[in-house]
Amino acid sequence: MASQSTLRGSADPLATILKRSSDLIQLRLGNTSRTIKLLGTLFLTLSVIAGGAGGRRWWKKRTAEKEQGRRLLRRNSGLRNKDGSRVIFVPHKDSTSKVTIHPTKPMTFDAHRRLFLNPPRASGLASGNTPQVPPPNTKPGLNLAFLHQFLSLLSIMIPRWTSKETGLLLSHGIFLLLRTYLSLVVARLDGEIVRDLVAGNGRSFIWGIIKWCGIGGFASYTNAMIKFLQSKVSIAFRTRLTRYIHDLYLNDNLNYYKLTNLDGGIGQSADQFITQDLTHFCASAAGLYSSLGKPFVDLVVFNYQLYRSLGPLAFAGLLSNYILTASLLRRLSPPFGKLKAVEGRKEGDFRALHSRLIANAEEVAFYGGASMEKTFLDKEFKSLKGWMEGIYTLKIRYNILEDFILKYSWSAYGYLLSSLPVFLPAWGGLGGIQELADASVSGGKERGRMKEFITNKRLMLSLADAGGRMMYSIKDLSELAGYTSRVYTLISTLHRVHANAYFPPQGTHPELFSLSDVQGTIQKGFDGVRLENVPVVAPSIFPHGGEELIDSLSLIVHSGEHLLISGPNGAGKSAVSRIAAGLWPVYRGLVSRPRSTGTDGIMFLPQRPYLSPGTLRDQVIYPDGEIEMRDKNRRDIELKHILEEARLGYLPDREGGWDTRKEWKDVLSGGEKQRMAIARLLYHEPRYAFIDEGTSAVSSDVEGLLYERCKEKGITLITISTRASLKRYHTFNLTLGGGGDGTEWEWERIGTVEEKMGVERELQELRGRLGRVKAMEERKGEIESELNRVWVDGGDELAGPEYVDAMENVEQ
Repeated sequence: MASQSTLRGSADPLATILKRSSDLIQLRLGNTSRTIKLLGTLFLTLSVIAGGAGGRRWWKKRTAEKEQGRRLLRRNSGLRNKDGSRVIFVPHKDSTSKVTIHPTKPMTFDAHRRLFLNPPRASGLASGNTPQVPPPNTKPGLNLAFLHQFLSLLSIMIPRWTSKETGLLLSHGIFLLLRTYLSLVVARLDGEIVRDLVAGNGRSFIWGIIKWCGIGGFASYTNAMIKFLQSKVSIAFRTRLTRYIHDLYLNDNLNYYKLTNLDGGIGQSADQFITQDLTHFCASAAGLYSSLGKPFVDLVVFNYQLYRSLGPLAFAGLLSNYILTASLLRRLSPPFGKLKAVEGRKEGDFRALHSRLIANAEEVAFYGGASMEKTFLDKEFKSLKGWMEGIYTLKIRYNILEDFILKYSWSAYGYLLSSLPVFLPAWGGLGGIQELADASVSGGKERGRMKEFITNKRLMLSLADAGGRMMYSIKDLSELAGYTSRVYTLISTLHRVHANAYFPPQGTHPELFSLSDVQGTIQKGFDGVRLENVPVVAPSIFPHGGEELIDSLSLIVHSGEHLLISGPNGAGKSAVSRIAAGLWPVYRGLVSRPRSTGTDGIMFLPQRPYLSPGTLRDQVIYPDGEIEMRDKNRRDIELKHILEEARLGYLPDREGGWDTRKEWKDVLSGGEKQRMAIARLLYHEPRYAFIDEGTSAVSSDVEGLLYERCKEKGITLITISTRASLKRYHTFNLTLGGGGDGTEWEWERIGTVEEKMGVERELQELRGRLGRVKAMEERKGEIESELNRVWVDGGDELAGPEYVDAMENVEQ
């Protein structure tokens, strides 16, 4: 008995110490939990208050803009500010939405040029041959090149810390942290509910269910806001990049023309780069912030909580599991970045074939080339299909391995770690201490195990989800690297075109008449059109040299001196207008022209009339818009008079008014399209105008009226045509490819003695031919009479001697 009491007495102090330790731990955990809950409640309250105040200010501002926008929408849908920005009121539902568009400053392009044309050598993008362009052997992937490309694009998407995108990312990050906090609360609440259920504590169980539903409402709102803000971030990124690219693509340097016809760095698929690839990149970049940032925070928080609950041994096991899994998946992961980049290129080629067929549908239909075009499309689609099937096959193998590791092996490993406090309490951290403390309480051991297991299980599931998303993000990062490479290539090529940064390979001389051999000068501000010793060269895609059409051309046109450029096909007539307009490079010599394009400047009417999308009014005033028209104080009644001068006065009544929107290229005939181009000329009233076969589909009488009206408006005409009848409306004639003394071109004044003598000789020759008409008709009758004497015997055609003689005379 004494021995038993001694044993009982010796055991009581240990139980007392364990009980006090357990109470102290629970007290600290309770204080920490209450502090976290208090902070979370305070944060939610402040968020609701701030959101309400911000919403009130937003509603007042929107109401004011709504009234202002309605007033402005009746006359003008936009305003132009002094800094070059434009405020547009866009109709939205039953109100208007104010949009302010700020143009990209030239200094911004200059600052970004070094990022896209001179990348650091360590990134692997610099090449000794062409340092300003990513070399073609640079493979998209998770490397320093991807890091440099992404950071360069990030400087465009987030231009400054005070931008709207920064606020969206901060708001997104706050909600991501809030979801992590709610995950911790849900994990602990889950354990408490199961504990109260096992213990039969009905009041605590019901209260736990009520708290569960309340937290579920906050969690649902948080998850919805995370998805909403991710979409907003994607749209904001796309808006920044699209406006940046548009400002670099559509400007006075004509980069949109040079990118496809001269540079050739991205082929003919600029539309796919700007639309499809840019959309995929922005969506992937916005999702990366959530798929990497949130799991990283979850890993830190959940690992800390599990370290406290399960001990250092479990924490070491978790770290080793992450390292092993990441290494294994990284080694066995296919090169998704390179595969996506090639898939995008093949998609662009397939789309380009369809676009080419749509643009040339009439020509293909005349030739009956449907079967051949179908062969081209089927061949390209077969190549795309085979490549995509190969990607899907690789994804199947990778997904099998990925799902098994991240779902099942991680779950089994989580059960092993959760068992440490039960089987190895000395290595089980706070869970092991709780296990020892609950050993002296009747029934508390099982309830404590249940609560801790449910909590740890919830944390393990959340941790596995975070780790899985981190591992899945390896594949997402690879795909993002492919999209990043394509968008970076687009912008770097645009910068090269914008800066004319073309250099020959190191150690070699530039190829003759290539883009790296441009040595001519363009002077803007000259009252007239002048070419001095300019070679007319049809350029080729860089880095190849162009084809020389004329060795050296010199001409000058002053106001009132109308010029007709004529010559055979391929002589370079249209090339002169392309060089004067700046579309083609000036390889040598000097080109002088007016500074502005349009009113009081110079205009170019292309050989194929262009009709823009929009209203009938937009067709007349192009390239002006309605805003520019109102700024010039022009009215619709003036446009009506202009159409009457161009012999198109019936169009407003026929088509339903000035605000009618149609596909005008299909509505107007060929002659109406050319007369619409002349109407634009009459609207803008430039001092000089190039007209390239601008009246070939117009009758001669209407053609004369149009030319006379343009001359009355004070427009100096430079016409490119093969019609000799147009000489009467011009002062000089430039003949290309047909110089009388063997030269490549000939300049002459229309109406000189030599020209009159040449016309007289031509008239005499025509009179001589007309005088021989009667003799020819008589000879024709004789031949017909001889042909009538041909006879057929026994089905064989026989010819008599007279017929043979007659045929020989005809051949002679």
